[in-house]
Amino acid sequence: MAPKKKKKVVVISGGPSTEHEVSVRGAQKVFEALNKDSYEVENILVDKHGVWEKHPQIVAHNNDVVFIVMHGTYGEDGTIQRILDSHNIPYTGSDAMASALSMNKFLSGAVLQRAGISIPLTFLFTKYDWEWKKQEVFDKIKHYLHYPFVVKPNTQGSSVGVHIVRSRGDLEHAMHEVFKHGDEALIQKFIAGMELSCGVLDYGWKGSEFALLPIEIVPNGAAFFDYGAKYMPMGSEEIIPARVPDYKLREIQRIAVLAHQVLGARGFSRTDMIMAPDGHISVLELNTIPGLTEESLLPKSAEATGIPFSKLLNLMIEAALFGRETEQF
Repeated sequence: MAPKKKKKVVVISGGPSTEHEVSVRGAQKVFEALNKDSYEVENILVDKHGVWEKHPQIVAHNNDVVFIVMHGTYGEDGTIQRILDSHNIPYTGSDAMASALSMNKFLSGAVLQRAGISIPLTFLFTKYDWEWKKQEVFDKIKHYLHYPFVVKPNTQGSSVGVHIVRSRGDLEHAMHEVFKHGDEALIQKFIAGMELSCGVLDYGWKGSEFALLPIEIVPNGAAFFDYGAKYMPMGSEEIIPARVPDYKLREIQRIAVLAHQVLGARGFSRTDMIMAPDGHISVLELNTIPGLTEESLLPKSAEATGIPFSKLLNLMIEAALFGRETEQF
């Protein structure tokens, strides 16, 4: 019997994002964990200016699937997905439309709300609003919210640029920092409660989605699950499964699967939530390309669910290839 032909996989990372380094670390872990008996694997870097180590056309010609390990701008906003679609090469994760929608917290929140999923009270303000209509911004915030509240960029991941605002001075500083990341700022009601995250996988077709064990996140020394708590060693304690009753675990999983479905995610996703003391659960965001470093939540949750890292990667690749086959069919 002839040996089974290896699939050619290119792991792509980097890009012009604030999460460039995290992306590169995750890609190295993916590269090391992919079974070399099944896959012929190559790493390709996109630099901080968006320049590819190899032209996308060469990547498309020489490989069976691209494994995307890119976060934030360029990786999760639909940019790289549109490039790969133009060269007709399968890739892991969600397509360009679902990626762009999920990356836009304001729009995705509106879609989630229409599907019956609770989100925190949210307002969107532009840089123009802040510079030319600041008093109107203050008046709206004062009418609908009270301190503390949350200020964050509309289109960033990994809690980049997120601030908890406790005074007008804090707000001035937070808005100044947020507009370094884009021209849109979200202001949300602050919900004190248990921080949760729940991963979802599928096999590449609608109806195959299933949730992993929910994670309870306890930041060490941080007010919330910020960038440092996510990626620094000992930055947070992750408890799997979350310390909630079984019926709440099932509710968290149901919400995560529904969010995955209504936002059109494919292959895998991770939904971040907050549970208030009264048990009410609100969704904060859905990540279409969650981290894949040794500190990342999705691999930890999969492991606890009985899916080791190498198998998790296999599932992601198989979903990508099956999804492309069904599209062509």
